[in-house]
Amino acid sequence: MHSTAAHPQEIMRTEQVAGAYGRWAPVYDLVFGPVFRRGRVDSIRVAERIGGRILEVGVGTGISLSAYSRANRLYGVDISEPMLEKARRRVAALGLDNVEAIDVMDAENLNFPDDSFDVVVAQYVITSVPNPEKALDEFARVVRPGGEIVITTRVGAEKGVRKAIEKTLMPVTQRLGFRTEFPWERYTDWAARTPSVRLIERRALPPLGHFSLVRFEKLAQAS
Repeated sequence: MHSTAAHPQEIMRTEQVAGAYGRWAPVYDLVFGPVFRRGRVDSIRVAERIGGRILEVGVGTGISLSAYSRANRLYGVDISEPMLEKARRRVAALGLDNVEAIDVMDAENLNFPDDSFDVVVAQYVITSVPNPEKALDEFARVVRPGGEIVITTRVGAEKGVRKAIEKTLMPVTQRLGFRTEFPWERYTDWAARTPSVRLIERRALPPLGHFSLVRFEKLAQAS
């Protein structure tokens, strides 16, 4: 895999992100649950086309876990312990015995062997990690050949007023734990220099198309 250095404008740190989402934990489902619902539904649907052992990176409060078929085995990781405390309570309350574990883990340094999962799902995670390309490298490492990386993500505007607003808001939103400005080229550039994967889908999510569902396949043999 091929990691790249963080872009010069980025100042996010892992501990900063963990702290931000720890503060979000009490109200996360209320604030973000409805906003991200369509992305959750769509990412789970496409992940289950393959099914099997699924890693959800950025599992947060576990809001997605009950939506998966019990035929799948799930492993959830997140950087925020307060978020995961809610996820563990949810798993216990709902009797989700297909959840293997809920662990604190950094998306950029996943503690799994190569080719451990059939699918890696990352919902609204990539724009929240300090080094997105390093996280993508890790997703590609731990998914098996023939498996998929399924991402829901904010994609920055290419021009116009929205692009200007996103750039202006970046110093504030980074302190809150996420980026507003994130160009699509970061995904395509990463895929171009990572021979083990290929981009197979990019789909705008309603209602406004500010978010997209993105899928990468891990190839059986690097070309």
